[in-house]
Amino acid sequence: MKRIIFLLVLATLFASCGNQKNAKKQAVADVVTVSILPQKTFVEKIAGDDFEVNLLIPPGSSPAAYTLLPSQLKDITRSAIWFRIGYIGFEHSWSDKIEQANSNMKVVNISERLDLIADKIEQHGDHVHIDGVDPHTWLSPVLVKQMAKVILDELSALKPENAAEYKANYMRFVKECDELNIELKNQLKDYAGKKFIVFHPSLSYYAREYGLEQYSLETGGKEPTPQELRKVVDMAKSEGIKVIYIQSEFDREHARVFADEIGGEIIQVWPLNPEWEENLRQMTQILIDNF
Repeated sequence: MKRIIFLLVLATLFASCGNQKNAKKQAVADVVTVSILPQKTFVEKIAGDDFEVNLLIPPGSSPAAYTLLPSQLKDITRSAIWFRIGYIGFEHSWSDKIEQANSNMKVVNISERLDLIADKIEQHGDHVHIDGVDPHTWLSPVLVKQMAKVILDELSALKPENAAEYKANYMRFVKECDELNIELKNQLKDYAGKKFIVFHPSLSYYAREYGLEQYSLETGGKEPTPQELRKVVDMAKSEGIKVIYIQSEFDREHARVFADEIGGEIIQVWPLNPEWEENLRQMTQILIDNF
């Protein structure tokens, strides 16, 4: 009798360990990590609340220079996938530590196959070498559709039982992207070639998509020299530009000096706004109002 009881207890312990391992595996499968807020929106558009989305760069922080907190590295250990936006400074400087925190986590660059804006793109044998990539790919609805497909495929592989639902959500999101793109094209069709000035070159893909010309005070992540500042000031005066756009994450001092030089004003924009569609509509209207 004692032997039977012992075997029952042993079986219960093994079952408990197995359940704990399965629960841990399931918990990891339910968590994905993203770098920036718009990515969180894209994941939720496709998967609803099926996944806990771990955000690395919180609102108000600069993706170029953010430093991870120890608590965030701990959160990464629970993640099945890290969706990189691709080329922001934070991702380059922290990628090794992030991957070391969870060697089992899959790392996916959702900008990898996009038509990128870069300082240099060279073919070397069977691979392409890219330097100076503009990372702000999420500000083009056309590119977001492609990024969403990558997210769809990865989430469907994590939870194949929900793949059909994710596909239906993805198709709705694609339709929203198409409608938004047509809407913005129609709004901006009479402004082709119009110039605008930003402190940080965050609207390059947006400008390319809609035939606008972006000029930036900051180049290559560096503040403008007096000569560079004078060049943009002269252009602004000759074009009658009275506005400089700046992200909330950046120091306003250089923008203020520039605005004083042209007798204009600073207007704040937020490319990292999680309300992605509405944000693009608002930024478009702001630009039109100031052309």
